[in-house]
Amino acid sequence: MNSWIRCIALTTCALSAGAQPVGAPATPAAKVAPATALTSPQPASALDAVLFYQLLLGELYAQGGESGTGFSLLLDAARKAKDAALFQRAVELALQSRSGEAALQAARTWKQVLPNASEANRYILQILLALNKVEEAGQTLKSTLAGLPMEEQSSAIASVPRIFSRVNDKLLAVHTVESALAQALTQPRTQASAWTTIGRMRRDVGQYKTAAIAAQKGHAADNQANGPILLALSLLDKEAEAVQPLLLSYMAGPAVPELRLGYARALISLQNNAAALAQLQKLNQENPELAAAWLFSGLLLSDMGQAAQASQALHQFVSLAATSEDPELQNGLSEAYFSLAQIAQQQGQWAQAEAWLSKMPAQTDPIKLGVRRANLLVEQGQRKQARQLLVNIPTTNPAQAQQKLLALAMFLREQKEYQDAYDVLTQALKNGANYELQSELALTLEKLGQFDKMESLLREMMAAKPSDPHPWNALGFSLADRKLRLTEAKQLIEQAVALAPNDPFIRDSLAWVLYRLGDHAQALNLLESAYKAKPDAEIAAHWGELLWVTGQTQQAGAIWREGLLLKSDNETLRETLQRFNFKP
Repeated sequence: MNSWIRCIALTTCALSAGAQPVGAPATPAAKVAPATALTSPQPASALDAVLFYQLLLGELYAQGGESGTGFSLLLDAARKAKDAALFQRAVELALQSRSGEAALQAARTWKQVLPNASEANRYILQILLALNKVEEAGQTLKSTLAGLPMEEQSSAIASVPRIFSRVNDKLLAVHTVESALAQALTQPRTQASAWTTIGRMRRDVGQYKTAAIAAQKGHAADNQANGPILLALSLLDKEAEAVQPLLLSYMAGPAVPELRLGYARALISLQNNAAALAQLQKLNQENPELAAAWLFSGLLLSDMGQAAQASQALHQFVSLAATSEDPELQNGLSEAYFSLAQIAQQQGQWAQAEAWLSKMPAQTDPIKLGVRRANLLVEQGQRKQARQLLVNIPTTNPAQAQQKLLALAMFLREQKEYQDAYDVLTQALKNGANYELQSELALTLEKLGQFDKMESLLREMMAAKPSDPHPWNALGFSLADRKLRLTEAKQLIEQAVALAPNDPFIRDSLAWVLYRLGDHAQALNLLESAYKAKPDAEIAAHWGELLWVTGQTQQAGAIWREGLLLKSDNETLRETLQRFNFKP
């Protein structure tokens, strides 16, 4: 996934598959009015002088540490007064004294005395779950839903996964909820919500296929319901074949703007940039006031090398967000200004680039801003000043200090000051292991030609974090680039592909090792798809080389020229052009 997607705090959707809760608190210990409020009962209460004294005594016992006696007096008073607030206070007191069974007794008495008190059912449900009485909780859930008006049932059903999230036996929770929702699955007005809840719970236990089927059934029950679409979006990276038709069908119509934006973001994370851009452009046309869509359009277009269109979209976002006090839009402004500055820098408009950077909101990451300003200075031939700027960035905590050292080391490596970069990293790592610093150290060791140390470090990283594709890819590509142990290199990169199948840079690595192994046809296909997903100077260098050696010299030249437009100083591309004596 592109870095700009990870750092933006804009909300994907205003809607949530978790709808509004049934009304129950997150834990059985509900927050209620303080005890002093009980001295001013509601006019309809049957509170007389004797009962008032009983309540006061109960509270005094409770505050004096005799919770059991206080609870008994309050529960008896609640029964006599038939007052919901008093029952709630009794339940609270039992929970505060860590007596789950007493709290359950109070809640059940509450329900018995006031049969129409839906709040009592909610307490019973949560207390049963806290006591790990999951199957009993299922029966209570079933009766609670049946007792709600039909118009309230869907939102209540949507809150069930959150309520059952604390159950240790997740599969038991799934089966219990499915049984409790059997009736809801037969009712047209609740089918979509019920299937969505079942799908969410199945997804959360790793049963993605079953969850996708639930999303399909929920959408079939109500093709305008938001829940099944949100569920499908959350499964797109796991069960694309199952949920993509559903999503395409929904997006072909008048989709909720936030859902269309969520779909576009999911497509970006899957590196399906063309499809994502189509969704964003449709949003821009149909909902021109939706600032976030303009931001993502601009960032994506910039990432795809379409600077003019990116600039237009980003300007539109800035005009919509500049006067807003929304903190999420303010974060978005930082990203927009960064991107506009980068576009200006690529066009040699250094003063304009600095003008955009000067507009940054106060909360902008000082390290990210410093790196951008340093790159701008380098473009103007001021390398020494750029380095000093990074050194002088103020930090406020140890984590920020580490990020600053990482940024400095990356800058030094990019400026080919490899030994200085190595010194910064080894000094920083004396404060303790840090995965990002280790990753950068591995790259620096390769540049220094210390391949054994690089490989040892990358293998340590694989062992520490086997789900991260980058160490596998880095070692595999390094071996392939040096034409060493090619079979092993291919295996390493294939492991990286399995972990990140949509990453264009990893696809580029696989193509490179296939090229070394002589499989030119498959390598060409992979490089073409990688470049289309992410136009990048280094991928252009590799694709052009393979086109050249297979006799497609005109196509190679065109791709290399495109690569130069993307990043004229890319080291790999420059070395490739020199090796083939190509004059752009």
